[in-house]
Amino acid sequence: MREAYANDLGDDRALIAVSAASNRSKADHDPTTWLPLAAGYCCQYVTDWIADKVRWSLSIDPAEHTALADVLDACPIDPVTVTTAR
Repeated sequence: MREAYANDLGDDRALIAVSAASNRSKADHDPTTWLPLAAGYCCQYVTDWIADKVRWSLSIDPAEHTALADVLDACPIDPVTVTTAR
């Protein structure tokens, strides 16, 4: 499953090109400790994060849930389609 997840090309949200500086600043942080500096991109980032969790049936811990919900409170309500990976 790890290999399939790491090589997931079945969803356009899986791999997004970013600058080296952005990649270093994010490192292995989740939304509890890191969000994009571009405020207008936070909603997209968070919905993509959640879609990835749903796609791969990954859990969300309580702190992560709170951080995601806090961002989503300020986002427009748009439907998100997710195809499960397995």
